[in-house]
Amino acid sequence: MSEHPPPADTGTRLHALDNLRALLMWLGIVLHVEAIYAIQRLPNAWRDEQRTLVADVMVSSIHAFRMPAFFILGGFFAALLVRSRGPEGLLRHRLMRLGLPFVLFWPLLWLASGAAALLFMNRMVLDQWGLDTDVVPRLPILDSPNTIHLWFLWMLLWFCVATAALWRLPRAWFAPMESALAWLARQPWGSAVLALPLLAASAAYPNGILAPAGDFLPEWNEWLYHGCFFAFGLMLHGRQTELFAQFQRHWAGYAVAGLACYLIATAVNLRQGPVLLTAYAYHCISWLWSFAAIGLALRLVPSRHAVLGYLSDSAYWVYLLHYPLTILFGALLFEQPLSALTKMAINIAATTLVCLGSYELFVRHGWISQLLNGKRHPRRGRQASREHGVT
Repeated sequence: MSEHPPPADTGTRLHALDNLRALLMWLGIVLHVEAIYAIQRLPNAWRDEQRTLVADVMVSSIHAFRMPAFFILGGFFAALLVRSRGPEGLLRHRLMRLGLPFVLFWPLLWLASGAAALLFMNRMVLDQWGLDTDVVPRLPILDSPNTIHLWFLWMLLWFCVATAALWRLPRAWFAPMESALAWLARQPWGSAVLALPLLAASAAYPNGILAPAGDFLPEWNEWLYHGCFFAFGLMLHGRQTELFAQFQRHWAGYAVAGLACYLIATAVNLRQGPVLLTAYAYHCISWLWSFAAIGLALRLVPSRHAVLGYLSDSAYWVYLLHYPLTILFGALLFEQPLSALTKMAINIAATTLVCLGSYELFVRHGWISQLLNGKRHPRRGRQASREHGVT
């Protein structure tokens, strides 16, 4: 078995990354709601009659960095586990935390998402509630079993399985790649190079932007695209002292550079310029805003935060539950005499409240929390009794 150096951290929990994960998870609600009210053509067939350019900007902005940052964090925590527990420990942990929840919840969520989508489409086409499958010739979410929004969970599981297997190989085989990634991360222009494999993976897609299909056996493009971020996260764990300090110092620079790339991509697209140039600028944003998000979290919320801590605890459950809810609330709001912005705000608020309310009532203190997060939180009454020595 190969020898790996100890991680650079001191063993203390990185609450900044937990806080960041909580915010990224909540942005998933925003993203899936905004897609209903966007003007541009998007993969979801269910669309409201009220639309706004604000939704387009929100979708493109969030999509640019949210999942890339998630995969970086996924690789980081996979490296943390494999260094502390070994390959077998990583495999056991991820099978319990990712594999088992997928097996248990995917069938229910696939049915719920399909039913919600059909309800919305019936409202759109027939102007009535129903589950008539003839309202649309092809509805991908129901065409065949797919991973729906759980595609991230599915891919992350297999990346972790691959990590557990590859970790047994000599470290010297991977050291050059780790050093190259760390060196590029230190360069002001590093994101421009890191974006090249993303462009190669996405070039065949419309507008040069990869769109996960949700297949149980994803195309090579998806493995390459998301694997770049996961591999970066694996490297980041061993170089966190150096790179975290850099992300903190230069988060504003990363954010501004990402905004400049966003404006370039928008301008080229509006002028109907080269599609690959627009896509390349967009892929640069993925790295720049991911670095900015990590640096900003380390700088502003480095310790346990009451609200963000609760959101972090609930993040996994929110991720599982939110998607069909955004569709269902979109259907309920369809044809209501409200502006697109008002509908978006109501949908986001309603989905958030249902997700957090169900987490508090049915998840946080029971076996589902144990399954998803490895712990269950005692209810306040019991906690107070324990603190006062009452059994």
